[in-house]
Amino acid sequence: MLLKNELMGRDMVDITARDHLIVALDVDSLAEAGRLVELLFPRVGMFKIGMRLFNSVGPAAIQLVRDRGAKVFVDLKLHDIPSTVAGAARALTGHGAAILNVHAAGGTAMMKAAAEAARAEASALGIPRPLVVAVTVLTAIDQAVFNGELGMPGSIRERVVAWSRMAFEAGLDGVVSSPHEVADIRRTCGPEFVIITPGVRPAGDAAGDQKRVMSPGGAVRLGASYLVVGRPVIAAPDPVKAAADILAEMGSAQVKNT
Repeated sequence: MLLKNELMGRDMVDITARDHLIVALDVDSLAEAGRLVELLFPRVGMFKIGMRLFNSVGPAAIQLVRDRGAKVFVDLKLHDIPSTVAGAARALTGHGAAILNVHAAGGTAMMKAAAEAARAEASALGIPRPLVVAVTVLTAIDQAVFNGELGMPGSIRERVVAWSRMAFEAGLDGVVSSPHEVADIRRTCGPEFVIITPGVRPAGDAAGDQKRVMSPGGAVRLGASYLVVGRPVIAAPDPVKAAADILAEMGSAQVKNT
């Protein structure tokens, strides 16, 4: 659970909260990514590199963030046959990812292959092992789309919990889910299971293409491990203030939750 056993007064909350806020570098160039990292680090300790930036500039984006001292969540949502995903997990581990993800829909064998490959590569290189987490149901999907367009039976909540249990049993470190499923995942998979929550929007911010959203404080109170925030920070008139406001809300919510 977020910041569990790390609280030693408000100053400690401010220091540790930064490692649990992940700012998404949803931009197209190294120059813009570098500008944002320079602005926000060390106030923010981790940045997400997704398909937009990675497909624009490649692994150089990972190196840029790491060169500045920050950690990287490589959000490529790997989904293929087990051997292909294992190869990609090895490569991303070698590039220094702190977190990488796969799609839970790829199945148990694929998830196990990713986790085992990341573990073996990290051991061979003598570097820290990245967390390997599974994406459940994207936060841009609502119940109508889930049942209608995708043809999936039951509720999103039921599917997210089922895929989370599958990821847990496959040996993964955690999952990516909307804040609305966090409490159920926590009850099912225990206090050490990592839950990364996108779909986080401060009060007054537009949801954009996200459907299942929640405030930073709400996600923390439910037991989220990490919050992923993109546009509310990087598109803000003052990204530093936007990040600081989110961090303050995260810290306050955790204090009330302990």
